[in-house]
Amino acid sequence: MSDDKITHFGYSQVPVQDKAARVRAVFDSVADRYDLMNDLMSLGIHRLWKRHAIELAGVRRGQRVLDLAAGTGDLTERFARIVGAEGEVISSDINAAMLSRGRERLTDLGLVGNLDYVLANAETLPFASDSFDCVTIAFGLRNVTHKQLAINEMFRVLRPGGRALILEFSHPTLQPLRRVYDLYSFTVLPNLGRVIVNDSESYRYLAESIRMHPDQETLRAMMEEGGFERCDYFNMTGGVVAIHRGYKL
Repeated sequence: MSDDKITHFGYSQVPVQDKAARVRAVFDSVADRYDLMNDLMSLGIHRLWKRHAIELAGVRRGQRVLDLAAGTGDLTERFARIVGAEGEVISSDINAAMLSRGRERLTDLGLVGNLDYVLANAETLPFASDSFDCVTIAFGLRNVTHKQLAINEMFRVLRPGGRALILEFSHPTLQPLRRVYDLYSFTVLPNLGRVIVNDSESYRYLAESIRMHPDQETLRAMMEEGGFERCDYFNMTGGVVAIHRGYKL
């Protein structure tokens, strides 16, 4: 099989057309306890990472925001409160179970009226060009089959003057931290998955997908290739996570 017809699923090689379905299966498996697992895996630090991303997004009242790979809606929730009744937030995910879980959660919180939910693949967004003031994707880009296509689409749907934020696991900048991080990722995470959701393989895939994700400089170059300007990134927790930001000028 030629290289353009295969891609990585964690450390495995799979046909390109199969990856999206495999990713859906992973998140179907973990959807019901996704929030609990996030808290356990990161010791709650993921909330601080997301809070910083929201601050860097600079969203204001009345704006229109697209939250890709929205999952259970952590970023969507905060954006909906910021933009108010005059604005709009679209919560989008490729996985129906995750999108449904997010809708239930945000509805229970009383967030209705300025929210909509769209099942969509980030590589082919069903939105008009120049539609949003801000586009975000948190912990989702590494699961996309063709990452450059998703970045290109984020640029396309942004209005001039808009900005994109990519919050994602990245590459630790300190060698001692890398060793500890590897031990944690490939030993602790699968065991947590086995105990909490009876699924160690999905969390082994998540650990592997992080290692296959582009490093900080490579991802910045991909954003520039997609048309973004003034691209920068912010390492957090020693580079375990990075926030990339770019503007459509």
